[in-house]
Amino acid sequence: MLKSARIAVFVSGGGTNLQALLDAQRDGKIPHGEIALVISSQACAYALERAEKANVPAHTVPSSLIQHDFEAAIELLLEQYKIDVIVLAGFLSILSENFTKKWPRRILNIHPSLIPSFCGRGMYGLKVHEAALARGVKVTGATVHFVNEIPDGGEIILQKAVEIEEGDTPETLQRRVMEQAEWILLPQAAEIMPSMVCIIHFPPVWRKFFAYVKQKQYNFTLYDGMIIHRHTHRVNNKLNDSAK
Repeated sequence: MLKSARIAVFVSGGGTNLQALLDAQRDGKIPHGEIALVISSQACAYALERAEKANVPAHTVPSSLIQHDFEAAIELLLEQYKIDVIVLAGFLSILSENFTKKWPRRILNIHPSLIPSFCGRGMYGLKVHEAALARGVKVTGATVHFVNEIPDGGEIILQKAVEIEEGDTPETLQRRVMEQAEWILLPQAAEIMPSMVCIIHFPPVWRKFFAYVKQKQYNFTLYDGMIIHRHTHRVNNKLNDSAK
């Protein structure tokens, strides 16, 4: 049967992007998704309090764990809460190729620049805006993209430009990019993402059949007893409409 996507949001800090998602969900702007879990890599992250206030289950998986144990703990939570889609919202830990390949085109990240500018390993937070100002660019912005094993290297989903103003500091620019781009794009992407796949649960008896379908390279992905059908044409139309 068809179902709305259950979304896990990964955080590491204050959770302003998480709050944008929670507000959008409250206002009915993510009708095809449900924020069902928040995972923080830092126990002191204020994002955990935001989740608690919104009655969303929240857990800490400390980034101090070795990569294997860190990702294994995350995977247990994702399985426990039956998560379909992951959104990285200020999540500062790098996920391994072993992890990301289990979630093809189902992990989103928001980056505070117009990729491919000012992105990649080590480029996060104020560092991105410092680099933009140092380079003297006149326009920056934010990008939502799929996550793969390359930091900020996944396929771009949405972008929004923000003008740099005279006298900007990294802090003022960061705030403007959040307000004019990140907090707008991320809820849009969270709504678009469930529409990119039609998630249908089937009994285990069907798994052999769908494994055959996958081998024949039809437009399906098999994951944990689910078949996920990509609606490419419909999604491209949605992306084009969102960019207008």
